[in-house]
Amino acid sequence: MISTIPNSSTENLANVRFQIRTLQPQLIEWRRRIHQKPELGFQEKLTAEFISQKLQQWGIEHQTGVAETGIVAIIKGEKSQHGKVLAIRADMDALPIKEENEVTYCSQHNGVMHACGHDGHTAIALGTAYYLHHHRQDFAGTVKIIFQPAEEGPGGAKPMIEAGVLKNPDVEAIIGLHLWNDLPIGTVGVRSGGFMAAVDFFNCTILGKGGHGALPHQTIDSVVVAAQIVNALQTIVARNVNPLDSAVVTIGELHAGTRMNVIADTARMSGSVRYFNTDLAGFFKQRIEQIIAGVCQSHGANYELEYINLYPPVINDIGMAELVRNVAEEVVETPLGIIPECQIMGSEDMSFFLQAVPGCYFFLGSANAEKKLNYPHHHPRFDFDETALVMGVEMFVRCVEKFFS
Repeated sequence: MISTIPNSSTENLANVRFQIRTLQPQLIEWRRRIHQKPELGFQEKLTAEFISQKLQQWGIEHQTGVAETGIVAIIKGEKSQHGKVLAIRADMDALPIKEENEVTYCSQHNGVMHACGHDGHTAIALGTAYYLHHHRQDFAGTVKIIFQPAEEGPGGAKPMIEAGVLKNPDVEAIIGLHLWNDLPIGTVGVRSGGFMAAVDFFNCTILGKGGHGALPHQTIDSVVVAAQIVNALQTIVARNVNPLDSAVVTIGELHAGTRMNVIADTARMSGSVRYFNTDLAGFFKQRIEQIIAGVCQSHGANYELEYINLYPPVINDIGMAELVRNVAEEVVETPLGIIPECQIMGSEDMSFFLQAVPGCYFFLGSANAEKKLNYPHHHPRFDFDETALVMGVEMFVRCVEKFFS
């Protein structure tokens, strides 16, 4: 149990920071508990149960089972209520990765790991809920804290929106953060406009004609066709996309053949496409199929193509990004401070929330090279500096204060 934090309507910045930092031992405990029991998308039953138990213990109103395993907590301020509603979003799911860290809180679920920091996001959101609940008299308006499943795929944000998490009461704006090991501990990366890229996935099967490796003239070699397609797809960004528009086409999987002297009749490849300019969405699907069809026709092969528009780009609202930036100027204490115009080609389904209401998604630096806590996201040795947890709570709490003020 955490002892109740004394409240005061005249708390200065240092006082608020001190009170938030008293939560650090509990934040670490919660994060490590969640880290030990990672769960894949829409399977976060243990995680959701843990969150619900904490919220119930503190007397925080919440709804469970939203979009299967999601949770929505509601905290109503008592100071000059004016009806404004701010949402805070945190994702809960892990990845199908076998952890290689040798730590006391290592994953207990073989082949599943929190390798992207979502355990930290959940702990930060819990700490924010606890703090705000015990300081209800210090802010006006209502805060909705959304614990979202399946960010890593197939995506839990859209089902949660369809389930009505932004309604009753209606959310006016939303914020969220991602612990980020590409930035050092104690920094914040934020920008208005395009922050993270859209992502599409595609799967393609090349249908050729197999045969003996010594008799290639009797075959249609699916491997040769696939190789030419892989090379040709790289010309899309190089020669079909405006150089001022960022875009990436990646082939991440290529499987073919069963033996060195057998020409494979089929080859399967999977890839991703990332971009910021939404006008390119339909273009990529069309151009990829044109190239695949053209190469296959030139070799007498056929193909099957599945193209999936997964997440749109993360677009931050100008006003909400400025709010986060102003808060970061108060919270950040390191010389590096705020990383301006931070932008990456990675993708996030926070984008669906930002399409529905104005908001801001930002990065919270979590790497510490001196402690060897700087492995990249999705690496089997990923971990982060846990002092970022209390900084995340302070960022959220101050965003709430500033939004309602």
